Amino acid sequence: MTPIPFDVNDAKLRESFLRETMREAIAALTENSLPLWGDMTPQQMIEHLVWAFRCSTGVLDLLCYTPGSILERTRRFLYDKRHTPHELKNPAIGEKLPSLQFSTLTEAREGLLREIGHYFKYSQTDPYAQHVHPIFGPLGAEEWQRAHFKHCYHHLLQFGLIEEDTTATA
Repeated sequence: MTPIPFDVNDAKLRESFLRETMREAIAALTENSLPLWGDMTPQQMIEHLVWAFRCSTGVLDLLCYTPGSILERTRRFLYDKRHTPHELKNPAIGEKLPSLQFSTLTEAREGLLREIGHYFKYSQTDPYAQHVHPIFGPLGAEEWQRAHFKHCYHHLLQFGLIEEDTTATA
């Protein structure tokens, strides 16, 4: 497995990660893959990422749960080198993950790849469109890409599908 740098401020890295690394990494995911932390099954993780990409293109409409008084401070996370914490609970989802939407892991994987492609087409067509993230509030395409990079990196690490390149410097 090739180590992957974690640099949310590198636009080329973010794009290649979402377009290429994601495709390669999730191809190795099986029903028997076990998370290194958390309770998600492989299919739940993939469908969770599908949900996030649908939020970023306005397919799903969310509320922001972060108080306005700390929203700017919270959004700084999208620009710093901190990873998404393990066991972070998304306030829009709560403690219990939604029911599965796809019949199989293979269908879920294909659905995720479609949503990633849709996100890139959508962000090129309307780069100034903003859609609400439940933690960070209204985000445009570039900030959503930062959120997706951190979120997807987190879940690929969760299932041991990538290894962080700790020698990379930003």
